Amino acid sequence: MNILIISTNRSASPVPVVPNGACMVAEAVERAGHSVKVLDLMFEQDPARSIGTELGRREYDVIGLSIRNIDNNDMQAPVFFIKDLPPLIDAVRKSSDAPIVLGGASLAVMPEEILRATGATCAVTGSGEVAFPRLLERMARRDPYADLPGVAVLEGGKCSANPPPSLPGAASAPDYDRWLNMGAYRSHLSTVPLQSKLGCLFQCVYCTYRKIEGSTYRLFEPEGVAEAALRLAAGLKDIEFVDNVFNAPYGHALSVCEALIRARPGARFQSVELNPAHFDHELLSAMERAGFVAMGITVESASDQVLAGLRKGFTAGEVYRTAEIVRSHRLPCLWIFLLGGPGETHDTIRETLRFAEKCIRPQDAAFFNIGIRVYPGTELETVARRQGLLSVTPGEMLSPVFYASPGVDVALARRQVKDSLNNHMNFMSGESFRFPHLPLIHQIGHRLGLRTPLWRYTRSIRRGLRFIGMDA
Repeated sequence: MNILIISTNRSASPVPVVPNGACMVAEAVERAGHSVKVLDLMFEQDPARSIGTELGRREYDVIGLSIRNIDNNDMQAPVFFIKDLPPLIDAVRKSSDAPIVLGGASLAVMPEEILRATGATCAVTGSGEVAFPRLLERMARRDPYADLPGVAVLEGGKCSANPPPSLPGAASAPDYDRWLNMGAYRSHLSTVPLQSKLGCLFQCVYCTYRKIEGSTYRLFEPEGVAEAALRLAAGLKDIEFVDNVFNAPYGHALSVCEALIRARPGARFQSVELNPAHFDHELLSAMERAGFVAMGITVESASDQVLAGLRKGFTAGEVYRTAEIVRSHRLPCLWIFLLGGPGETHDTIRETLRFAEKCIRPQDAAFFNIGIRVYPGTELETVARRQGLLSVTPGEMLSPVFYASPGVDVALARRQVKDSLNNHMNFMSGESFRFPHLPLIHQIGHRLGLRTPLWRYTRSIRRGLRFIGMDA
């Protein structure tokens, strides 16, 4: 069959994200014997027109829509990406009556709600590179497919969503240049994604990773990860490990670094998903020798009260210990904080800001976000309902709803963060990612030869913008 996969993500904040899943699925579908085209809407000026043009060139038997995120997780300026899908589906329907299959990480979170919002034929909710080829086989034979693992359908007004198939067990390195305009991504300082495992054992109250990837680890062989990195680095040097937590399990992360050291792919690695509970000098030294050029530590808070409420699995003492380790190495570090969780007060916000102001090096950066997106089925939903902060039904939570602790006045919290940002040029907030000229800054940085990640230059960029009169 002829298959069209449309990558619908157009959010370029903070940088355009390479659609790894769409490319992996495309190659799996091709291996199954089908003809495949990927239409990436990231840089298209008129997405609906681009879809119509593509469907005018060729007739497709099945059309897949890859949907990365439901929304932008920003309480201060929420953007609901699902509302952009009906016009795209209308564009498809003007030129084709082929079945429309939805896929992507967002479908594992709220499959029924997204199916109802779009009217698509069905959805793949599990591992797309496994489930989608099986679905196509059934469709080609015109056989029923509602029983397939990882497939969700609406029948008679009711949704059936089957458990996902077994997850893949090896690192993947798609031929991105074949499917995408990688020059455009490079010009925006985007990185190439790579995973060393799937699954998550952490119990963070807000997180959907366990729903998307499962609550047990599927570890990829370190040598296979290094081989994938070698294949990517032949043309794409900036590689980002996008594991939900890179350094857990600790031993596996260390083995991956050691395999990269032996392989010497010559790439510039980074990961912004490190956890203080599994962090020491040995791992950081191994990362440096493996070719890591930057890292990010997702701490969320430096208050024991809030860390316990978020069920992060580490303490404020471990956050401070991590800062000491970072200071003894040269690897640039981005610290990520999520304010407003269960147990948060203005005193605990001050605790976190004091940590950032005292312990984060001037050459590093800190990012602060206020408010937490609530998804159905998470512990945070239970907390929000118990505290009387959430009254909508789970089916109504597709449109963004957020949690902020009853002990926090959001406007006051924003002022607290703003005051800290005004005195520390290496600090950022959600407003930084909404800066309208950010894509232009990325392109200028690329032309000047700057290397990703751009947050390493936060101080210089903010000072420069303030010099020309902008509130940055």
